[in-house]
Amino acid sequence: MMKQPVCAVVIPCFRVGALVEAVIARIGPEVDCIYVVDDCCPLGTGKLVQERCSDPRVRVILHPENRGVGGAVVSGYEAALAEGADIVVKIDGDGQMDPALVGRFIGPILEGRADYTKGNRFHRLRNVASMPTIRLLGNTVLSFMTKLSSGYWQVFDPTNGYTAIHRAALQELDLQHMAKRYFFESDMLFQLNQARAVVLDIPMMAKYEDEPSSLKPSRIILPFLRGHLRNTTRRIFGSYFLRGFSVASIELVAGVALAIFSLCFGSHAWYLSVHEGTPASAGTVMLAALPLILGCQLLLSWLNFDIASEPRTPLQHLIR
Repeated sequence: MMKQPVCAVVIPCFRVGALVEAVIARIGPEVDCIYVVDDCCPLGTGKLVQERCSDPRVRVILHPENRGVGGAVVSGYEAALAEGADIVVKIDGDGQMDPALVGRFIGPILEGRADYTKGNRFHRLRNVASMPTIRLLGNTVLSFMTKLSSGYWQVFDPTNGYTAIHRAALQELDLQHMAKRYFFESDMLFQLNQARAVVLDIPMMAKYEDEPSSLKPSRIILPFLRGHLRNTTRRIFGSYFLRGFSVASIELVAGVALAIFSLCFGSHAWYLSVHEGTPASAGTVMLAALPLILGCQLLLSWLNFDIASEPRTPLQHLIR
């Protein structure tokens, strides 16, 4: 007789307060354990839950210092793994994520179709009308950057924190070296790709309640740029030169080299033409343009290979 999968929910809390009580109350019977992680919350969310919540599934984890949302989630993950959870769902404690959707997130994992599911608020365009413009623009830019750095070209809304993960995939991640703050979700996608986990987007809607967003563009632009640049470099080097080598590896190197040569040679020729007041010859123009065209073709070919290389077989079928 097969063991019934154990499902846990992790709720990181910082400046959440009483909002988390309504979230806990709406979590259905499909969940066996609920980990409320108080990340040194100034509102004392953890103690509030300990005093008011009578749900026997709830465990409160108190951080003596603030570790960031990633650090709080990692604490919840580690506790869930230690108690034998097979699937771990992460939702926020501010009421922006509907706990009733837990079944939708764990469904593809239970069916063996995915290792990791995440919310996508952009699946239906009509649903983004209520999203603040700055969040919409920011998520659009971050989605493209995350596709390149993670290798998951079919996922969107990378900073969405409504997620579920199978134990097999979670055990493959280096949780201690994962980003601890706002880059956590993007860094997790990078690590999941390195482990060859299957990721699936789950359509959802977001609600924006009373809790003010602490996500300031000025605070995250540089960390996100650095993080995505680092992960893109690590992913490409690891996937195309360290762990594997293919025609796509040659296309990538040749495409970048030709594009750089074309841009450098063309810029130099243009500078000389302007400085000396003489038009560039047809041969010079061709020598500058042809490598760029060929380089772009090679890079597009590599991109097509990269998109087609997304993981297809869930880790839960490979790792028992």
